Amino acid sequence: MQNSIDTDKFTGNVSAVKSLLNNLVDDPNREGLRDTPRRVAKFWQQITSGYHQNVQDAVGKATYAADHEDMVIVRDVEFYSLCEHHMLPFFGKCHVGYIPDGKIVGLSKVPRIIEIFARRLQVQEKLGNEIGHALTEIIQPKGVGVVIEAHHLCMKMRGVQKQQSFTVTSTMLGCFKKDLGTRSEFISFLNN
Repeated sequence: MQNSIDTDKFTGNVSAVKSLLNNLVDDPNREGLRDTPRRVAKFWQQITSGYHQNVQDAVGKATYAADHEDMVIVRDVEFYSLCEHHMLPFFGKCHVGYIPDGKIVGLSKVPRIIEIFARRLQVQEKLGNEIGHALTEIIQPKGVGVVIEAHHLCMKMRGVQKQQSFTVTSTMLGCFKKDLGTRSEFISFLNN
């Protein structure tokens, strides 16, 4: 924890988990639950860490001049997030492609961008949109495509309880949206 505000929030989260346990279980002080409030508070701090990160800072100076316009794809990036409606996990893979327009970004920065936005309370549709627009802002490519495939525990554990379901969303910007050939090429790489 970096400062007193973080410490205060952490302490508040521990208290909130204690209160929840007091309302849910018969003996919140039993051995197996004694350290649970602290563990859960640490988990929440980690899984929502994206609120305290900035994409520009994460990318830093890892943008480079490029004299080509060939598609760049980073695929199968695993991610974990929390549904903002039920605060249950959703997780899966994110695929990002772009066509440079004079600038590229370090390959490891694409998963970092994904992670920043995934580590917030989210809906899958917004997650892809935020990733695409952040990459567009950083390197101004000719276009960006983001496809996310995810399993949502809010659909598996509660509600409709469909265990085999997963959700696919896409965000297409620039030439990925305007040019069917570009979009098809991107999707074909994901299907191989």
